[in-house]
Amino acid sequence: MAAPSDALAGSRPVERALFVDRDGTLNPDLHYLKEPERLELFRGVGGALSLARDHGYVIVCVTNQSGIERGLYTANDVDRIHARLNELLRAHRAHIDAFYYCPHLPEHGCACRKPGTLLFEEARRDWNIDFGSSAVVGDRGIDVEAGRKLGLLTAFVPRPVVAEPAASGNDDAGADIVASTFANAVMRVLARG
Repeated sequence: MAAPSDALAGSRPVERALFVDRDGTLNPDLHYLKEPERLELFRGVGGALSLARDHGYVIVCVTNQSGIERGLYTANDVDRIHARLNELLRAHRAHIDAFYYCPHLPEHGCACRKPGTLLFEEARRDWNIDFGSSAVVGDRGIDVEAGRKLGLLTAFVPRPVVAEPAASGNDDAGADIVASTFANAVMRVLARG
């Protein structure tokens, strides 16, 4: 006999998702952002997310937020930033359907911190997502690595190199798509879907 959650998932339509990273992908990485009023979107993000929704994608943000465990901000601060992000996206007829974040330090090696896949798997259960028809867009190799583990189409958008390439996180980890902007990455994802 199926568990209640399995029965519920079976009665819902199967969704395809566009998984997105937050800092450095949707918005500039301000290093441990605490104040929602400082949040800005990169040019083209709102339109690209709106287009993805128009193409039937659920938009899911998966982000590492170790600043919580570092004591730099709280889970409530993260929730306020996510509310602000959706407020900014509304002007573009877009929004993030769900946010999943890891509050842990990298040295804990937890399954929820990217490149771990636990948060993606939680989203799959919550939204009945088919990984085979879904994609991930991020600005670091850990985003690509997580996506590859799950069989997602992977897209990498490198950050501008302001220091040594290794320090800036510009490792595409063998992404399926390497694009100059988030909007370009989304367009290329949609072209394959």
